[in-house]
Amino acid sequence: MSEPLEHLRSEVARRRTFAIISHPDAGKTTLTEKLLLYGGAVRLAGSVKQKRAERHATSDWMKLEQERGISVVTSVMQFPYHGYELNLLDTPGHNDFSEDTYRTLAAADCAVMLLDSAKGVEAQTIKLFEVCRMRHIPIVTFINKLDRFGRDPLDLLDEIEQVLGIPCTPANWPVGSGPDFQGVYDRWAGAMLRFDRGETGARKVEAHVVSLDDPALRGAIGAGAHTVLLDSLQLLEGAGTDFDPRSFLAGRLSPVFFGSAMTNFGIEPFLDRFVEMAPPPLPRETVTGDAVAPDSPEFSGFVFKIQANMDPQHRDRVAFVRVCSGRFERGMDVTHVRTGKKLTINRSLQFRAQERSLIEEAYAGDIIGVWDPGLLRIGDSLAEGTPHEFAGIPRFSPEHFVRVVLTEPMKRKQLKKGLDQLSEEGAVQVFFDRERLERDPILGAVGRLQFDVIQYRLKNEYGVEVRLDALPFQHARWVEGDFDPADFAGLAGTQCLLDIEQRPLILFKSDFWLRQATERFAASRFVAAVQPGRRAG
Repeated sequence: MSEPLEHLRSEVARRRTFAIISHPDAGKTTLTEKLLLYGGAVRLAGSVKQKRAERHATSDWMKLEQERGISVVTSVMQFPYHGYELNLLDTPGHNDFSEDTYRTLAAADCAVMLLDSAKGVEAQTIKLFEVCRMRHIPIVTFINKLDRFGRDPLDLLDEIEQVLGIPCTPANWPVGSGPDFQGVYDRWAGAMLRFDRGETGARKVEAHVVSLDDPALRGAIGAGAHTVLLDSLQLLEGAGTDFDPRSFLAGRLSPVFFGSAMTNFGIEPFLDRFVEMAPPPLPRETVTGDAVAPDSPEFSGFVFKIQANMDPQHRDRVAFVRVCSGRFERGMDVTHVRTGKKLTINRSLQFRAQERSLIEEAYAGDIIGVWDPGLLRIGDSLAEGTPHEFAGIPRFSPEHFVRVVLTEPMKRKQLKKGLDQLSEEGAVQVFFDRERLERDPILGAVGRLQFDVIQYRLKNEYGVEVRLDALPFQHARWVEGDFDPADFAGLAGTQCLLDIEQRPLILFKSDFWLRQATERFAASRFVAAVQPGRRAG
């Protein structure tokens, strides 16, 4: 084995690329900050929020996040931890931006499912879990907010298994709850970890190994709670599910950790276990059904996100690329597989705790930002040698629709540019009436809040003010097979459109009209997802 190949394999084995999924308000931002704190990427928890606040001065559309108190974009953060290189994908929690989360999960090898100990499994958690299940992504569960009174831990485990249909095994167990939360018992190590209670949780906390029989522990949580703890541990030993690494990596078993991101209790032991159990970069499937090994010497990767105007002063556009194989080197020539053109990547970025800087090299599993003059689209593949085309990221059927009405007709060119770019980002889907061509385009989105973001960004980034008139449709389906738009002229409850790539699709007002079309036009297929750049289906 040559030395370069040994080095490549060593670097790839150190990578861990994962996403955090959760329902809104489960504590995802706080957990992200604490992982950065323990990874040494920040010295004080909360500094990420401070940096975000500073960035508002140069990123106008971020003000919308601040005003609404939500995250509407995926953030990428990279940091080292105990010899590993972690790529953390912090996704939007709000349901209206779930499509961005779906795309991001295509770039992840593992997911951390974050639950609120008082609320358990919630609606958005279920949706995101199902996406992970479809992709066979291993899931580690972290039950958060043990510093507050919540539900019984055994009930939470039962709910995960019943609602999500996945067996789970607790790696640790909480000792006390609410103000009496003392720490966690590490079931795999057989050690009780008691934490020092800090004032703010902005710094790391010290963990002390104590005995379950320590009178100080018994006195801190009370005799009753101490007895419940011992009984719970005994019950888990007798009736709990054992951890099986193969089942976990196949997405059929979820290890569960308890803790409090706010107080830092349980964060360090969770991170220690996570980097050991989470998979390194995995082979990636291509459209031909072949798989590209991460330690293949040739660089390859795919675009899973595009973000324009991250810095409005420079009107930049950054494509986020998941490196699938080999070693990336700044200045290298790659093939843009969709067009067959050669690209030289000179401006490549790395993201650490919200700061971006030029990066000279990256390995399979890493996420890099590539400055894009407008050539790349979501799902595009880049390759150094063999032009591998990775399985695409589907575009999902929107559920809400509006017509764009331009208030200043002289700015139609700016509107077209803005919608083209926002569509390429995946921020919204753009459709056109066959008769009106590109006048008064129709927008489709998974969630209504996406329209607020689009309206905000059109005004602040492109200088275009628009009115968005709601349309009475619930479904969009691309049409495959025999299709004549005249057939739908007399069918009530529908409207025939073209998407931005000139593919036909139909809007339906209700399930009833969708069923009518499916039965009436048996020679056609009505599909809910397509690959960008290809025909429906």
